[in-house]
Amino acid sequence: MLLMAFSSPTLITTCRIPVSFRVYGSGFPSFLPKEVEKIKDPYAIKLSQRIERLPVKTSYSESSILSSCVKPSKQNEKHPLVLLHGFDSSCLEWRYTYPLLEEAGMETWAVDILGWGFSDLSILPPCNVTSKREHLFQLWKSYIRRPMILVGPSLGAAVAIDFALNHPEAVEKLVLIGASVHTEGTGKLSRLPKIIAYAGVSLLKSVPLRLYANYLGFYGISFNSVIDWTSIGRLHCLLPWWEDATVDFMISGGYNVCQQYNRSKRKHSLYGV
Repeated sequence: MLLMAFSSPTLITTCRIPVSFRVYGSGFPSFLPKEVEKIKDPYAIKLSQRIERLPVKTSYSESSILSSCVKPSKQNEKHPLVLLHGFDSSCLEWRYTYPLLEEAGMETWAVDILGWGFSDLSILPPCNVTSKREHLFQLWKSYIRRPMILVGPSLGAAVAIDFALNHPEAVEKLVLIGASVHTEGTGKLSRLPKIIAYAGVSLLKSVPLRLYANYLGFYGISFNSVIDWTSIGRLHCLLPWWEDATVDFMISGGYNVCQQYNRSKRKHSLYGV
């Protein structure tokens, strides 16, 4: 699970970078951690400037959850493309791919899964599988409103499968990238005492661990890039509710979609599984 957790740019090695892509000024949303101003990657800067929070009403919270996402710059008659991210990550995982999809004329959403990303979780909602599913459904129902092509990399593939099986009316197709769907939830981690779980989660956001993971995951990148990607990958961890949300997910048991996936009749596109 180590390499799933560090918001590495999805599909970076196969993407052509559009020459029209530019960064103008600062203009970061005020809800992002102030450390965003230290990021150097122009694609991360540009995408972070577009992150919004949309109110999403759920059954487990009296007030709406201000939910972070990147909305499409244009709409069309085709099925919208909705990008999820991997474990303990954010929509910034798509910083290199998102502009290419928009350049191709696709109506593209990049959505933060409940408990990760940059949503306002100050009310500390539950962040188990059921609450993540309902949150995504209510966001879809309120704003997207059409059957979507749902894209899930790594653990995001499990999120996508679980969602599609429970809400087939919302999903036209699934695209799964490096799908992490063959493990049975968080396993023994769900039985850890909370004090140990919090210690482990604290380690998860540590700079040395994330630096090491980036070195393991990518070949031939500069040290400065490793530093910058580490900062991007842990940016959401700096929000005050991140530890509580991550521990809540861990002890809930996580995703176990192995058998569900085998029974699914949904159309799938699989990459690097």
